[in-house]
Amino acid sequence: MITVYSAEWCGDCRRSKRLLAKLNVEYKLIDVESDLTAADKVREINGGMQSIPVIVFDDGTHLTEPSDDALTAKLESLNLI
Repeated sequence: MITVYSAEWCGDCRRSKRLLAKLNVEYKLIDVESDLTAADKVREINGGMQSIPVIVFDDGTHLTEPSDDALTAKLESLNLI
């Protein structure tokens, strides 16, 4: 299952979630504003930066603030769409 670290105020997060919904890709949403351990995880993944969204895939890779094209390409490479 894909995990999306996100926040309500984040425009890039909303865009990525819209794309995942449009492509019918299921994901687990973790709000970094309400889960402080999630904010720590985001900083760990991003080398200290709090950039979101961070989208973590089952293969252990992740994308941070991906464009729609980059996210679509990654989903295709994992045969999720």
